[in-house]
Formats: sequence, C-alpha cells, structure tokens
Amino acid sequence: MTPMADDFKETPSQTAGPFVHIGLAPGAAGFDIYEAELGHDIAGPHAQGERIRVEGIVFDGDGEPIKDVMIEVWQANAQGHYATRGNNLVEQGFRGWGRVIPDFETGEWAFETVKPGGVARHDDRQQAPHMALWLVARGMNVGLHTRLYFDDEAAANAVDPVLHHLKLQGRDHTLIAARRPVGGIATYRFDIHLQGQDETVFFDV
Repeated sequence: MTPMADDFKETPSQTAGPFVHIGLAPGAAGFDIYEAELGHDIAGPHAQGERIRVEGIVFDGDGEPIKDVMIEVWQANAQGHYATRGNNLVEQGFRGWGRVIPDFETGEWAFETVKPGGVARHDDRQQAPHMALWLVARGMNVGLHTRLYFDDEAAANAVDPVLHHLKLQGRDHTLIAARRPVGGIATYRFDIHLQGQDETVFFDV
C-alpha cells in the first residue's frame, strides 16, 4: 500500500540549545580542536578593496544583549563577485563567508573583512553593497536571515530593490550600518534587534 502524504508526521522542531558553540565554533567554547577555526578569515590576505570592521550587539525583545548567538556572514568581494565553485573572479583565499561569536560578557561581536561591491540580481537589477547575515541561538526554532547595508552608499541604497520596498514601509533604516572611524580602520556599527519598536527586518528565505 502506497503511503499518503497525510501518513507522514512532521518531525518535531528543536532550538539550537546551549551547545551551538561547541558544534559550530568550538574555539569560542574553549575547545582547541582545529588548526584554524572555521569561518574566521572571510576575505583572506589577497582581497582587494577597503578593509573594514563590522561590530554590533544582538538585542532581545527586552533590550538585553544576547550573548550566545552565532552569526554567519556571506558577502561578495569588492568587485561584486561571490566565491562560488570555479569562479576565477575572486582573489585567492577569498571565502566570502565567516562565523562570528559575541563576547560572552558584553554581547559585542565584530569581524574584519573587505567592503563588498554591488551585486546584480537575477533580473539584472543592481543591488547596493551589502552582507547577508544568518543568526542562530538558544531559543530560536528557525535561524533568522537579514542584511546589512552601508550608510555611506546613499546613491546605491536609493536604487536597491530591497531597500526601496522597505522604505515604503518605513523600515529600511533597520538594515543600515553606520560608519565611524575606530582605531585607524573604517568601522560600521550594526546592532540587531529581534523584537520591539526598532525590530530588524528579517527575510523568509
């Protein structure tokens, strides 16, 4: 007898639990098991473009820092190319991907990379320079996807399809990182709010 769709029950969901760092970023949890921690070097030493630092805090609905979150970062290089298999348009060592863990005391997270260039969409509409972020932490049943744009890219931001749509809703500002000079490197501040009045826009992807 052929089983019907109704015969299959949904697998129960589960949060990331308290062991997310052990499995995905063991160095942050005090386990020295890899020669090089996976996801620490996003751009590599040969990447062209402006070297930048991105920092922030992830806040819960009560405005308290979340200290056990893990953030994955995805980006193009300075020319707007992703490090896909066989793509010779990215520099040697450029991964365009990384993982960052906050300070367990303050909740501050940060990473260094190169500023990405604009990327064309599948319909050839140009996107402003941005980074894609994925968040997972204890208490989250599903990872959260968002984007980070740069406040000094006003002209590109003005024609970005995603930001244009969100501007009509008055929510585009939640995806804009603010540039400020810190310690000789261009630094962008990007705080993420999971709930509340300034809730960051998250995407269903």
